[in-house]
Amino acid sequence: MQLFKLPDFSRSIWILAGGRLLSQIGSGLTLFYAPIFFVNQVGIPATLVGFAIGSASISGVFGRFWGGSAVDSPQWGRRKTLLLAVAISAVADVFLATTSNFPGLVLGNLLMGLGIGFYWPATEAAIIDLTASQQRNEAFAITRLADNLGLSLGVILGGALLAASVNYRMLFVIDGISFVLFFAVVYFAIAETYEFEFAPQQSQYYQGWLTALGDRTLMIYVVVNILFTTYLSQLQSTLPLYLKNFVSVGGEMGLQQGFSEEIISGLFTWHIIFAVICQLPMARFLNYVSRINALIISMMLWGIGFSLIWLTSIVNQPLICIILALGFMSLAMISYTPAASAFIADIAPESLRGVYLAINSQCWAIGYFIGPAIGGYALDQSVNFVMSYWLGSAISIIFGIAILSYLKKTVKC
Repeated sequence: MQLFKLPDFSRSIWILAGGRLLSQIGSGLTLFYAPIFFVNQVGIPATLVGFAIGSASISGVFGRFWGGSAVDSPQWGRRKTLLLAVAISAVADVFLATTSNFPGLVLGNLLMGLGIGFYWPATEAAIIDLTASQQRNEAFAITRLADNLGLSLGVILGGALLAASVNYRMLFVIDGISFVLFFAVVYFAIAETYEFEFAPQQSQYYQGWLTALGDRTLMIYVVVNILFTTYLSQLQSTLPLYLKNFVSVGGEMGLQQGFSEEIISGLFTWHIIFAVICQLPMARFLNYVSRINALIISMMLWGIGFSLIWLTSIVNQPLICIILALGFMSLAMISYTPAASAFIADIAPESLRGVYLAINSQCWAIGYFIGPAIGGYALDQSVNFVMSYWLGSAISIIFGIAILSYLKKTVKC
């Protein structure tokens, strides 16, 4: 039972996790259903929807750059940057809830990407401030547990609302309300987590970025981290539409309609709930291996998951393959996220945590631009191309494992 025992963290960690739970409930409402809505109901081509979703990463790059500097700035710090991030995300949902065309979809996603860009360096720097090195696997696991639990509740609620014929647009409205609630939690319950000793000159902010960009270990890690985040984006943006429009429920691939929204909701609910159940046990297991070995384990699990998705195109009962694939992807996700953040915490100088975490978060921006764009393009091609796409994703882990094996020889963490 020790595997499931809650760790003893500061009150601020639990409050931050609670706020993230609220916001992720709203995100779960839209995350897996937005591509289906904008392709099948609004009528925007899958390639353009993939590009629009990926465009959030373009603004996310700027948000992470400004956010990383703001997090390390006494004028902003962790708390104010986090408040700004949540406010921008709430405004983004206003645009997504009202748009009926491609430009509006792009604008909403650009704002959402900007908010996310400010969010991640701030929240992860706060977690590092509030924990010791040996606690960080579990601290990041707890906050990811809140994320995944919120997502699962959101996916369940979203599926139930859609089954009750609630308009898709209401999902974005509820998502915006969840961000407003998160803003209130941070404003009233979270204090600044870092004690700044002096106010650096503007040139020192730029010097911090130059220092981080000159860190060879960090730059090598960035390459493999982009691969990880591309995998995650496939799970969240490409796979739901693939299950809806391509997977056959009883005949040859592409000849019959895929799974219903209710079944897709159930599948992703299973994926997230399984991740929630395994999050703490996995974090405690990973305490016995190095950060790099944890990432190698994650990479192997992604390969198994993508291979099982590819099998859905050649088996008569694809549902079993999808259930297994999403289970392995749950394990891949929860072994990746705490280890990746803890690795950055280990190699980052204390005064440059915001910048290092911003660069780590930039990988998410790049991965979430590449993934939806190439995924949307793939789903607009022939059935054979789509089949090859998932097999190619599985084979690509060889490249990631090679990079991680090299880092393992040069870094001790």
